[in-house]
Amino acid sequence: MKYAHIIGWGSFLPDRVLTNDDIAQIVDTSDEWIYARTGIRQRRIAGEAETTATLAFEASARALAVADVHPSQVDLIIVATSTPEYIFPSTASRVQDYLGAVRAGAFDLAAACSGFVYALNMAAQAIATGSVRTAIVVGAETMSRVLDWTDRSTCILFGDGAGAVVLKGSSVPGGILASTMRSDGSGGNLLRLPAVYHNPVPTLGPEYLGNGQDRNTIAMNGRQIFRFASHVVHASIQDVIKKADLDLQDVDLIIPHQANIRIIDHVAKKLKLPKEKFYVNVERTGNTSAASIPIALCDAVEAGRLRPDNNIVFVGFGGGLTWASAAVKWDVTPPEVSLLDREWKRTRYIMARGRSRLRRWGRRMGATLGGSPTPDARLRDADKKPEE
Repeated sequence: MKYAHIIGWGSFLPDRVLTNDDIAQIVDTSDEWIYARTGIRQRRIAGEAETTATLAFEASARALAVADVHPSQVDLIIVATSTPEYIFPSTASRVQDYLGAVRAGAFDLAAACSGFVYALNMAAQAIATGSVRTAIVVGAETMSRVLDWTDRSTCILFGDGAGAVVLKGSSVPGGILASTMRSDGSGGNLLRLPAVYHNPVPTLGPEYLGNGQDRNTIAMNGRQIFRFASHVVHASIQDVIKKADLDLQDVDLIIPHQANIRIIDHVAKKLKLPKEKFYVNVERTGNTSAASIPIALCDAVEAGRLRPDNNIVFVGFGGGLTWASAAVKWDVTPPEVSLLDREWKRTRYIMARGRSRLRRWGRRMGATLGGSPTPDARLRDADKKPEE
């Protein structure tokens, strides 16, 4: 049996900060109104040149630098996202290309805000079976691209960003101790993002896009989602610590999906735990969906909230409806890496993007110089009438 240990972590947030006061210039709201109901003060918004893939790449490069793992050693990349740049190629494939992880398989996973924990479980299981040794698990979102900025119930909540961890297999017990995943599709209408994109079904006519029911922006029933989360999150935490053969008192830190401070406070009260047991950064980031847990993990490490042999719990919930949790033995000490060394490693990964461009150029040149492939000639021959 192989145990999947977290050996590297990294996050990336866009430079642009959008405060509550900024949003108050767009819709009828205020800083006081938003903060009182959500605990959010600001969120980050991706720039014009930034995509889910570029955010995921930046977080992954930082995680690899911490782990001191070269991209060629990576066997698998999973990106959890609800906002891919393309349906295909996958965001994970673009990250694989940007990193120069030439031996890695790559795919996206869609489980909304639970996606990172789902992906973590998938990668840990792959390591446990021996099919891969080293994996990158990423949560990355550009939620600002799918918001209706006239809808006060949703546009105040979400932000952009990415977080990543590097998992490595080991025979030493620890790492990902247990996980649980659940879904209730009957509640899918409560939080949804239709896949209409740029090509609506033509037979439905223009009224389909104008009826306000299925636009390519997030729609949410906030009250129902609050009730759902308040019910499943504490139960999911209890379930996973039981699977990990732990007691609630054994848990040193809980890193929940950063959706709403009132949900986190409610769960803490239900579990009869002090709020200090929950790491919270929603005030600074907003709800970054699948990216929120790995971003919070990186912030917790930076804040000195994790020590070797700590037991931590990740718990996420979101559209689907989905929810998931993972119990993790934190058995690593952040390596002593100088800023210069870390930036050099990150530059090395960025250079891989240049190699990718060279490969594309070579592919185009090969196609140009090689001329038409043989099958075209066979097709032309097939069109000729046989001689009598």
